[in-house]
Amino acid sequence: MSIDKDLLDRLMEGRSAGDLFGKEGILSELTKALAERALTTEMEEHLGEERAEEAPEGQNRPPNRRNGSSRKTVTTDTGKVVLDIPRDRNGTFDPLLIAKYQRRFPEFERKIISMYARGMTTREIQGHIEEIYGFEASPSLISAITEAVMDEVTAWQNRPLEPCYPVVFMDAIRVNIRSDGAVSNKAVFVALAILPDGTRDVLGLWFQANEGAKFWAKVLNDLRNRGVQDILIAVVDGLKGFPQAIEAAFPQTQVQTCIVHLLRHSMSFASYKDRKAVATALKAVYTAVDAKAAEAALAEFEGSDLAARYPAIAPSWRRAWDEVVPFLDYPPAVRRLIYTTNAIEALNSKIRRAVRTRGHFPSDEAAAKLIYLTLNATSTEWKRSVREWHAVKSQLAIMFEDRFPMA
Repeated sequence: MSIDKDLLDRLMEGRSAGDLFGKEGILSELTKALAERALTTEMEEHLGEERAEEAPEGQNRPPNRRNGSSRKTVTTDTGKVVLDIPRDRNGTFDPLLIAKYQRRFPEFERKIISMYARGMTTREIQGHIEEIYGFEASPSLISAITEAVMDEVTAWQNRPLEPCYPVVFMDAIRVNIRSDGAVSNKAVFVALAILPDGTRDVLGLWFQANEGAKFWAKVLNDLRNRGVQDILIAVVDGLKGFPQAIEAAFPQTQVQTCIVHLLRHSMSFASYKDRKAVATALKAVYTAVDAKAAEAALAEFEGSDLAARYPAIAPSWRRAWDEVVPFLDYPPAVRRLIYTTNAIEALNSKIRRAVRTRGHFPSDEAAAKLIYLTLNATSTEWKRSVREWHAVKSQLAIMFEDRFPMA
């Protein structure tokens, strides 16, 4: 439906483009006029429905009717608007457009939540609202709007999960959180799963001051308690104690270390002039046809001058070998998927950008709120289906047989 151009011309008569916005702008006038017209329509429908209802037998109930109006100041996208809210004699009218105790249009709240999710601080949001809409939103108002999200966060953190996930990427980011008067650097553990249909989902967030076997056990037991019975492949970034925790909670899960992180760790020991040679030698290991060929390639590197110059590299691969070998059993399509934790690193980078502006958070709950909103705001990017999923799915279904869940 398009708006009549003559009507627009009449509305703009005697006004400039600068008169559109602000407290006295035409948009505020239009919002008020349209909202009051909608409220009037709601009242007419309400009274019509009540008239259609028969009075209880034996009662001579007078028909409900209008009873003037009351004024309410409502916060909208264009500023504050004073609305005349129609009243009825029986006091049964509760408008849908703006409920009895509601002081803000839902779209206004969504805009504040969107700004918060993009990492803007309360002060920045306050300044933005004052600059754009011409009125001051108190910090308590902004906090109240964002705090209302905590019920959603709690429900999301405790929601039931799928019985089986083909692949789960697990990693942690560090966030500064105040506790007992001091700011500590906590790990926020993120689990990003690939569903049977190839789409992605974040299973939850877990906060811990120190990563370790007990913490990982707690995370994995939480997944079990929420319905997860099996994980086919868990891709991790050398998290201490994690393989043992996975084995205890999900004995059949194959743990795969992130090859890219292992390479980066190796490169950190080599001088700049030798990095290309080291990368070429190690590539022969992780691109080998099978585990036997990879073992031979690693042995060859161990006997080279490069390994002698950088003695820390080969042992780092040996220590992680049990979590490297599974990768070599997979066909190319699956290897490309589990080669790196880049999928979760890309997600974590969005979270880091949002939390960076905060400095620190007053509590775990405050950090969880922002991270949850960030995940929602960027969901169209990280939830999209995995490339070549059809080929990967076919390979996983063959390799894991009856354990692979059918979408």
